[in-house]
Amino acid sequence: MAYTYQCTFPGAGTWCHNGTLVRVCLALINLVRGRHEGAATLCQNMNFFSPIMADTHLTRQQIYDRIRESSKDEYILEEMKRLGFWKSKESSSIVPELMIKKETGLQQELNRLFEQKRKYQNKEAVLKEMRQKRMEEAKRKREETKKKREQQRADKAAAWQKKKETSILYAGENVSAGMNSTETKPDILQRYGLPLFTDELSLAAGLGITINELRFLSFSRIVSTVSHYRKFYLPKKSGGKRLIAAPMQRLKEAQYHVLEQVLNKVVLHDAANGFVKKRSIVTNAQQHVGKTLLLNLDIKDFFPTVDYKRVKGVFRKLGYAEKISTLLALICTEAPTDEVSIDGKNYFVQKGNRVLPQGAPTSPALTNILFYKCDKRLQGLAAKTGCTYTRYADDISFSTNSNTLNPQQLIWRIKRILTDEGFTVHPEKIRVMRQSSKQEVTGVVVNKKLNIDRKKMRQFRALIHTLKTKGPDAIHWGQSHPAYAIPGYLQFITMVNPEKGALLKNALTPLLDKIPKPVRITQSPQPGKPDTSGEAPKEGGDWWNVV
Repeated sequence: MAYTYQCTFPGAGTWCHNGTLVRVCLALINLVRGRHEGAATLCQNMNFFSPIMADTHLTRQQIYDRIRESSKDEYILEEMKRLGFWKSKESSSIVPELMIKKETGLQQELNRLFEQKRKYQNKEAVLKEMRQKRMEEAKRKREETKKKREQQRADKAAAWQKKKETSILYAGENVSAGMNSTETKPDILQRYGLPLFTDELSLAAGLGITINELRFLSFSRIVSTVSHYRKFYLPKKSGGKRLIAAPMQRLKEAQYHVLEQVLNKVVLHDAANGFVKKRSIVTNAQQHVGKTLLLNLDIKDFFPTVDYKRVKGVFRKLGYAEKISTLLALICTEAPTDEVSIDGKNYFVQKGNRVLPQGAPTSPALTNILFYKCDKRLQGLAAKTGCTYTRYADDISFSTNSNTLNPQQLIWRIKRILTDEGFTVHPEKIRVMRQSSKQEVTGVVVNKKLNIDRKKMRQFRALIHTLKTKGPDAIHWGQSHPAYAIPGYLQFITMVNPEKGALLKNALTPLLDKIPKPVRITQSPQPGKPDTSGEAPKEGGDWWNVV
């Protein structure tokens, strides 16, 4: 049981006489020494105070600790105040109390100085303590620096991940130069009426795809297990084979967005008739009807001649930032590849620079835009020589009624202009046609009027007769299935000569139902073979993990 004592006589707290102070001191000494029962007996005999229950109990060690923190006199003073023997004025302390506190402060300072003196007398101990403090401080700073750097790395990684989700910073080897340039020229875009793509997010939205799909479709890979194009060969009329690179569905849809929103809005030269709205082979041939001299030239490797850098330059001149121009050029170009098989797995390996693929819907429009300057130069040459100039894709036609024009000299000047613009004339496809012979422009005879070649017309009539008498198994037309080739050629005849086309259509329409159409079988990818569908991985997937 622990006790505290409350004073019960008047005048308590003042200095006592007749031995009272001695008894009080003895009681406090007993308290200090932990003799609570002796202190209680002494105080009860004095009838000064009555015991009450204490709220706290201090052990002997706790009392020693308090004395060590201050001094014995100050501890006794605090206990006397607590027990009610010492009452100080609220405004100021009495002199003995101040002296006790002052003595305690001086004693503590003196102890501290003695402790330092003892330390400094032992130099090794002092140096050891200093080194220990320095090591602890250095360790603490290292820990703080480590935590700070870890937090910085985590913040940087989070910021980088967020940036990757909203931007494209790298598009592949040798094509990523200028990806940091985002300066757009809105005045030029407004002049052409083109959409404003300020960043890759707006570009992806304009193409109807996500930024993850845009990154996947535009990334240039040296070696890949995925191809965005299905490549095959078609036979040429003049012999040989023509490589066709048809884009996969997802890429084709993006290219159509580029074609409709950007490329088709650019004003082209009047001489361009190929793949232009409201222009056709008929409008191209119409301008050469009834001319004395007709000259036809063909540009060699027209689409493969236009590389990635020239396509990027087209978009730059239209006003788009270099970053947007890079992504658009990558969407519209493809590098020639070789398909190799290693350990049962197919890889597509680039073997050249990125060029315009023959089969992409954007390729003809891009060549028309890129060829604008060359069209102007060829048109100027035609005006100087009294000729009419037109172009349908890579077919160039010059015609004139002059009898004094030297065609070889004209061909030399045309070659020179094309060479300056980075193109080459096919040496085996140069034709000089006089009015005395058959004059043909893009498959249309133009001697006196627009017409179909007589030999072709006889063959087509013979085909209709064979179909009527012997059935569809005995006919063959063109290089595709008759169910598609025959209606296609009939449409060509109707476009060139509507009267003949109407007569042939009446005769042929009842017979077309007899021709069975081919059944197309879609095969799913075989196990172990790459999926070349050209579709981007799902959001959050490793789009780059294609090798």
